[in-house]
Amino acid sequence: MTTDVADPPAALQVPPTRGGGSTLGRYILIRFLLIFPTVLILVTLVFFLIRLTGDPITAALGGRLPADQLAERIHEAGYDRPIWIQYIEYLGQVFTLNFGTTLTDNQPVVQVIATYGTATLELVVYALVVAFIVGIPLGLVAAALRDRWPDALLRVSAILFYATPVFFAGMVAKLVFGVWLGWLPISGRANVRTELAIGRDGGTGIYLIDAIATGNPAYVQDVLLHAVLPALTLGLLTAGIFLRLVRTNVIGTYNMPYIDAARSRGVGEGRLVRTHAYRPALIPIITVIGLQIALMLGGAVLTETTFEWKGLGFQLAAYLSARDFVAVQGIVAMIAIIVALTNFVVDILAAFIDPRVRY
Repeated sequence: MTTDVADPPAALQVPPTRGGGSTLGRYILIRFLLIFPTVLILVTLVFFLIRLTGDPITAALGGRLPADQLAERIHEAGYDRPIWIQYIEYLGQVFTLNFGTTLTDNQPVVQVIATYGTATLELVVYALVVAFIVGIPLGLVAAALRDRWPDALLRVSAILFYATPVFFAGMVAKLVFGVWLGWLPISGRANVRTELAIGRDGGTGIYLIDAIATGNPAYVQDVLLHAVLPALTLGLLTAGIFLRLVRTNVIGTYNMPYIDAARSRGVGEGRLVRTHAYRPALIPIITVIGLQIALMLGGAVLTETTFEWKGLGFQLAAYLSARDFVAVQGIVAMIAIIVALTNFVVDILAAFIDPRVRY
């Protein structure tokens, strides 16, 4: 007697070999080379959009300096030269990671990024953890209970997660959990005592790591409590996307032959979702993480401002208020580079997980 062998999931099937390793190497090379035009386009857009307001010196200091001193500062900074010369010079600075010096506090922009970037990195990691913990399990539940009331409720929730403005969600969270219930702190990354303790020896700038290094559980608890509301506010935005992606892809796998074969052998629906449909559904999650990092970095500006989380987004908002466009230009350019590199890494991971990506 012969036994039919179910086909493996389409997402896990390897296409016919056409040079195998050389195909992957060519894909990685192409994706790497695409980083440069991507960064160039983004940096160019930022440069010329900033210049629409005039030169940065006049934007930041106009009205606060006499005309002769203002003209002298403009000349010293080179902003009275032709725009194309300024552009070429700026490109040279960007590719050497020299983003200039801020006008309001006279700091190298690279130093500002190094000082405050760790706080934003920590917040984005927290938010991604929330997105994975909330979005993926709820997506599996929605798929397992598709077309029933829990599925409808979860789909509506996903839309609300994604559509609610970050600053509005943050203010509501502060009001409910911080003011009315008094459960969680509503601002800052830690209380003053904790900040003094974890910053005593310099530290990494990532408060959770620095708090753990002190060996004091109270400091770790304080850091985590301060992170709850910002992480939820920013993380639920992406959780809604993950929920819908997982649900859609898990339901799509139900039409595959290997699912029918497993079901005919008596495998329960719950196990089908957890074991047979789960891994293929994660592939789209991996491929969109790069885009979600960009979304989170954009959302971090509003989240950090709402919760006074002193990271790169908080500083960017402060420099915008002060019309310090040198700082704004440098920070946005650095964010563009980070997003381009993140997308490159995610594309490579996707190519390893799903061989079809590289063809």
